[in-house]
Parts: sequence; C-alpha cells; structure tokens
Amino acid sequence: MKEIALPQTALTKTLAETTLGLRRPPSMPDMVLIFTLSGEAFAISVSAVHEILDPIPATRVPNASAFAPGLINVRGTIAPLVDVRQRLRMPPAASSADARVIVLELPVGGAPTRLAILADGVEEVIEADLAALEAVPELGARWPEQFVKGVAHRGDGLVILLDTETLFRPDGSTGADPA
Repeated sequence: MKEIALPQTALTKTLAETTLGLRRPPSMPDMVLIFTLSGEAFAISVSAVHEILDPIPATRVPNASAFAPGLINVRGTIAPLVDVRQRLRMPPAASSADARVIVLELPVGGAPTRLAILADGVEEVIEADLAALEAVPELGARWPEQFVKGVAHRGDGLVILLDTETLFRPDGSTGADPA
C-alpha cells in the first residue's frame, strides 16, 4: 500500500495530533459528536469516531454479556456492538428510522479497539470547550458518574459528555486501584 503525503495545513496537522494523541493547543476547541438515546443528548469526542452507519444486522453471541451482546460486520472487520443503554442504566428502546450505528476506534484496556454503539439518532458535530464542563449534580443524576465526564450547555439544553475510557471497559470499572 502506497502512503500518500498530505500537505502540512492546519487541518492535517490537527488530524495528526488527534490521531497520535498529542495535546491540542489550549486555544483550539475540542470537537464532539452529539447523539441521542431516549431523548437525552450525549457527546463523545470525534477523535474516537471512525464512521456512522445506518443500522446493520447484528449477530447475537451466545452467553455474551448484556454490555456487548452481539457482533457486527463493518466493511469486513468484526466489531462488538456495545449496548450503551445497559451501561447507563437506561431501559431498552425500539429502533427508529433515525437510528444510527456509531463505529468507534479507541483504546480499551490500552489496546486499540474498534467497537460500535447504537444511537437513536446522530445530531451534529460541535466545538466544545471541555475545560468548561460542569460536574453532574449528585442529586438527580441518572447515569453512573464513572461514565460521565461532565455536562455542557448547548442552546437551551444540556449535553452529557461520556467518558469513553471507563464506559467501554468490559468490567465497567474506573480502572482506579482499590484502596
């Protein structure tokens, strides 16, 4: 396979920094993908998003956990289909015409991993100041706090930024050593 050299523009430099996990300059906003589950808006960093697909058939895996009950074929690559609703303690929901599969590539347990989640819909990509995230209030929070990085304002509503590092750990732990 021949490698194509891209001219060093601000965009290619930003992509390279994101791909290599390098730090962004403080003045550069983060980009997040907004998707919905049961009417709630959630966000994940676009640096983890590989592609967004229309729903595709999943193969259920016997004796698999409720966290990752099936597999899908993404252009010849098998990926676990993770049930984010289960991890966030949300009830199951029927699929709609707006449903999408979000394919992610991110480190899980230190290893690069491709996985997919099913969303009720994908809304948009926005710039977000992650330094301005607010903590989820202890009272009234419906989601386990270890899976949420914080809350951001978007127009008149709120967006819950998910912590992909803890959300996709197979055991759902925070990874912190027990004291």
